[in-house]
Amino acid sequence: MDINSAFTYHAPTADQTARCGEIRMNGKLFAEIIEHDCPPSSERTLALRKLQECVMWANASIAINE
Repeated sequence: MDINSAFTYHAPTADQTARCGEIRMNGKLFAEIIEHDCPPSSERTLALRKLQECVMWANASIAINE
């Protein structure tokens, strides 16, 4: 792990902002499908939390590695 890169603020470029927004938008759409189609349960909650985590890590990959 590159500690300096992992714990440094990476200001997004305009292109990165747009791509991160697309990931968040599509994550939200999928979350709405999960919420609509899956019964309330600990499994649904876990799926939504993991999706939130997935969106966060996908956006971090753009911010940290470019």
